[in-house]
Amino acid sequence: MMDRPADDGRVLLVDKPLGWTSFDVVNKIRKKLGIKKVGHAGTLDPLATGLLIICTGKKTRAIEQYMGLDKTYTGTIVLGAESPSGDLETEPIPVADPTHLSDEQIREAARTFTGAIEQIPPAHSAVKVGGKPAYLLARKGKPVELKPRTVRIHEFEITSINLPEVTFRVTCSKGTYIRSLVRDFGAHLKVGAYLSALRRTRIGDFRVEDASSIDAIE
Repeated sequence: MMDRPADDGRVLLVDKPLGWTSFDVVNKIRKKLGIKKVGHAGTLDPLATGLLIICTGKKTRAIEQYMGLDKTYTGTIVLGAESPSGDLETEPIPVADPTHLSDEQIREAARTFTGAIEQIPPAHSAVKVGGKPAYLLARKGKPVELKPRTVRIHEFEITSINLPEVTFRVTCSKGTYIRSLVRDFGAHLKVGAYLSALRRTRIGDFRVEDASSIDAIE
């Protein structure tokens, strides 16, 4: 955790727990520190854990700067099914048996997603549609049309394969949705895929090893 004099604000590195929204963390820190001006530099989904940069006071001016930094994630992909949300927020639907895939086919598929790629954000995301977050429409079963965006995947490494599970490490640019990357990865392999676990380990030079739990912040 990085700390600065109260008058200048603080930059806090928090290890977000599973099930919390990023705004849950912000609200908890507001109450804990008695400070109204608190923000975070990059949302983590409730089912993701890991590094969240929290800024207070005058340090909130730097939020955009931190949001622009590259990020690294680790996680687990399940092949053979897909879910409307791209993760376990919604029930996975079987697509195709992935057991015929070789390790090399899986690793080669990951390599095709490195560099600049076009990506459509998940329907279950905070991207605004008609002024409302897309996930509000998606949860009501309403159609959601989102435009593709260009993001950059610096590294997409498959770290282990134990079908149907595949573990990975991704380093990517601002604006990348890992759920979308996993969805497209499964479509490329023609078996479907969804994200069963995700952890953010790095934002720029900030690392989760240097982060504190919410309870440890004073």
